[in-house]
Amino acid sequence: MNRALPAVRLRVPTDEDAVAWHRIFDDPDVMEFHGGRSAELSVYEELTARQRRHDAEHGFCLWTVLDESGQAIGFTGAQPWPQDWGPKGEIEIGWRLGRAHWGKGYVTAAARQTLERVRAAGVAEVVAMVNARNTRSIAVTRRLGMRLAEVFTTPVSRQQGHCYRLGLVTPTVE
Repeated sequence: MNRALPAVRLRVPTDEDAVAWHRIFDDPDVMEFHGGRSAELSVYEELTARQRRHDAEHGFCLWTVLDESGQAIGFTGAQPWPQDWGPKGEIEIGWRLGRAHWGKGYVTAAARQTLERVRAAGVAEVVAMVNARNTRSIAVTRRLGMRLAEVFTTPVSRQQGHCYRLGLVTPTVE
């Protein structure tokens, strides 16, 4: 079924978005694949400040996703993979959305904008690291045209995960 995606807007996170992210993500369902519970507000304050710096330096970050009414409903964006394992240093796209907004196309719409923005910033390829049980995020990677590149086990939690890849550079024809 192809349905129209909702209109979303991405913005560089503000100080107020730290509070919004803290509230939105304070839900065990939302945090199931991210440690099970929301972080302290100070973590989101630092994260949003880091995103502002990253956007200014690189042209992309984890942006706040705004719905049609301008309400913050989560984030999507891209960052270098931060771990010492997996696709170290490669650009990972990711998303997290408040539970009330699941299943409505917001993540797909926002992630497509993310791909356009990172392509414009000169990124040639992105990865998405997804817990193998996270069927919703796996479905988003498929809608984005990403392909499963690797199955892995996380070093600490010993959970199975998937690494999806997508090339962003269109080959030139001579």
